[in-house]
Amino acid sequence: MWYIYDFARKAWAQGFTNAKTSPEIVEKPSRFRNFPNVIKEYCIGCGACISSCPSPNAIKLVRDEDDETKEGVTYPIINKSACIRCGFCAEVCPTEPKTLECGENHLLKPEFNIIPSKRQFIIDDYLCIRCKKCMKQCPVGAIHVEDDGKVVVNPFKCISCGECLDVCPVNGAMKGVFVDNIQDQKELIAQVVTFLEKYINNKEEDLRALKKDRLLQYNFPLSDIFDKALEIISDEEIALEILTNAINRLKIRIIDWDSETCKKCQMCIPDCPTKAISFDEKNDTIVRNENKCLRCSICYQSCPFSTIKYFISKFSLEEDENGEKIVNVTVKASNLNEEVIMG
Repeated sequence: MWYIYDFARKAWAQGFTNAKTSPEIVEKPSRFRNFPNVIKEYCIGCGACISSCPSPNAIKLVRDEDDETKEGVTYPIINKSACIRCGFCAEVCPTEPKTLECGENHLLKPEFNIIPSKRQFIIDDYLCIRCKKCMKQCPVGAIHVEDDGKVVVNPFKCISCGECLDVCPVNGAMKGVFVDNIQDQKELIAQVVTFLEKYINNKEEDLRALKKDRLLQYNFPLSDIFDKALEIISDEEIALEILTNAINRLKIRIIDWDSETCKKCQMCIPDCPTKAISFDEKNDTIVRNENKCLRCSICYQSCPFSTIKYFISKFSLEEDENGEKIVNVTVKASNLNEEVIMG
């Protein structure tokens, strides 16, 4: 009996060690989207990934320490415990090559670049619910279902009419991408961000008087931005759509530093992750380097004297009673300190 038992045990052990998982089980499907992969060398520190992320605390910007030869690199890090793998961060990332990658759905395939149309429509298979409304709406039959069930656009048939985008019920599933002037588009977006940030910073007195249960609201005509945008991209249709998408999705964080109320306790200096705050012994004052500042709010939370204030601003493009396009600006004071205390 002992020999039989030993033989059976050996056979079981061999079978266990030689077992192989079926390739069909471990092979990733074509529509699989993994956690974003960060290539920090490409990052420009724009923060677009954070603004687009729907999951709190899934992405944050960090900065490497400076050394003698170069400044530290600013780049995003992904909290996999909070990330829902929606891919929005990779979608909005303006760098080329992409700083964030999580699947081919967010990259224009090289063959698309030969299309004479200035706009290319693609379907994000991860977001597509396969309702096929775009197929029914397409006037030239450029949309079809492949053998694996994916709904795709044939770029050689597509006439870029945009009717598919109008009927798609899922925001972001159908994308109309302008394939020309990519660098100009990036420059235009950067110009919009800079303009809006300066616009809010110029409201310094209003910001400091703003109470935490109140909102600041402003508006200004889109022409203030649009005229300058046309200097970069002369096509009004493209310029307007880029401005609309950027303004409606943009969220800007503002750090206001009141040097008159600063007690020079220096508690903010060691907490700053990018060493953007330092003490100027010659002038006996605290100095903040705005180029290094990530606007992460850590200094705001560590300041015991309310010298530092932190604001969140959002934007929307609408029309006034005369039909003119205006940019609405809403600013609120952060209540991070209260949230931390309550938690």
